[in-house]
Amino acid sequence: MKKGIHPDYRPVVFRDPSADFAFLTRSTITGTKTIEWQDGNTYPVVDVDVSSASHPFYTGRSRVLDAAGRVERFNQRYGRP
Repeated sequence: MKKGIHPDYRPVVFRDPSADFAFLTRSTITGTKTIEWQDGNTYPVVDVDVSSASHPFYTGRSRVLDAAGRVERFNQRYGRP
């Protein structure tokens, strides 16, 4: 890689406030807020809306959609037999 043209790659905490879940990883994203992590160091923190702790696919709280009912309503609405 060329020196001086890439953003800094540093530790960042991503936090999902709705699930009270946070993880430390490395990223180039910048944040204005900071948080003191479990190791005693202070890192920039980025709040996210959805994480693996709150996403229905990972938590198993997904909704089952009635696909057959939707197809039937579509056919009724647009006059398909």
